[in-house]
Amino acid sequence: MTNLTPKEHLTNRRAVAPVIATLLMVAIAVVGGTIIFVFSQGFFSSSQISGTPTIEAVKILGYDARAVSELQAHNGNPMLAGSAGDGNPNVQADERVAVYVTNDSVQPVVIGTLRFAGYEYDYIQATGGMGLYNSANIPQGNYTVLLNTPDAVLQEGAAEIAPGQTATILMDLPQDLRSGRSAQFNIQTTNGNQFVGTVQVGQQSG
Repeated sequence: MTNLTPKEHLTNRRAVAPVIATLLMVAIAVVGGTIIFVFSQGFFSSSQISGTPTIEAVKILGYDARAVSELQAHNGNPMLAGSAGDGNPNVQADERVAVYVTNDSVQPVVIGTLRFAGYEYDYIQATGGMGLYNSANIPQGNYTVLLNTPDAVLQEGAAEIAPGQTATILMDLPQDLRSGRSAQFNIQTTNGNQFVGTVQVGQQSG
């Protein structure tokens, strides 16, 4: 007579093995999911606390590129007398062009690179104000930020425009510009965002 007991015992062991494996997989999945959930909650919480929005919105509102002795600022008032040029019909090197901008962002915007008419300008901290058009206050190929008329310019080490602020970018030309030509004005912020407008030399807009 054949004894079947060992075979039945072996069959029972084989039936239990898949159940144990399934339970282990479920346990691992639950533990892993819990760890990921806790980590993600901590990450998003810290991001909400310390994160800074990087969306920047700068509008170019207008400009004054006339061949005059004093330009108009963003607030509609004239700048310092004699600060723009010699008043003859030509827009020449060492004379100045103004562009009006506003920062619609919720954080300050810092100008990293500024180009106008194919030339790259450097920001200068004009501690003595804008001065006359041919003075050393703003040398050729440099620009400053006019905050208020007639001569209140930004006194910071970088060209920073505060949230909601409207200002005038005042550039001292390194070259003569033909009156009537279109010249591109380009701002690139330190965050890499670019804002572009067009200026008609010899005209005023905005």
